[in-house]
Amino acid sequence: MPLIPEEPQIHESVPGPRAVAAAGRTAPTPRPVPGPGPRPAPQRPGNPGARPAPAPPGRGPLAGADPAPPQIQLIPAPAPAALDAADEAVDLLLDSGRAPGEVLVLTTGDPHPWEAHERSFGEEAYWAQHDARDDVFYASASAAAERVGSRPVVVVAVNGGTDGAVTAALPVALARTGALLVVCGDPQRVNGLLPAGV
Repeated sequence: MPLIPEEPQIHESVPGPRAVAAAGRTAPTPRPVPGPGPRPAPQRPGNPGARPAPAPPGRGPLAGADPAPPQIQLIPAPAPAALDAADEAVDLLLDSGRAPGEVLVLTTGDPHPWEAHERSFGEEAYWAQHDARDDVFYASASAAAERVGSRPVVVVAVNGGTDGAVTAALPVALARTGALLVVCGDPQRVNGLLPAGV
């Protein structure tokens, strides 16, 4: 029986987050792009199809090469809603396949409720969870400059704090980001406080 080629499908255009909402309806909250995932290991020349053994972190053919700069995404949210926007961003990142240990959440104002709860068990237990790197970790941005390590994805909730605290937090968050930085906050405030080069 001869094969009949399928007709090409025409897909409707789906409006993105910048689409104008119809009168009387609010536009949906912009959702974070899951960002770049782990890159496949390069193949060694002269041995097609063979995969090299995984290199320890920080070593291997790409070690020492300038890594691609992380993607930066701003999710508009007023300060009182920045924590909720950050939590939604984390949920979407995890739903897209990110491992929980790849995500760090920083706050510029009041601590995230998870951080406050975990610190109630003592500093040693709190930081042990950070060092285990097996779950999403929540910290104040001021602590990030001193003790927090890098993660592939950093989400910053600009949920208050002084302009100086926010200005200091953004470069620290960028320095801790491997692939994707998501900033949840008031766009005018965030853009007005970004230091040069960020």
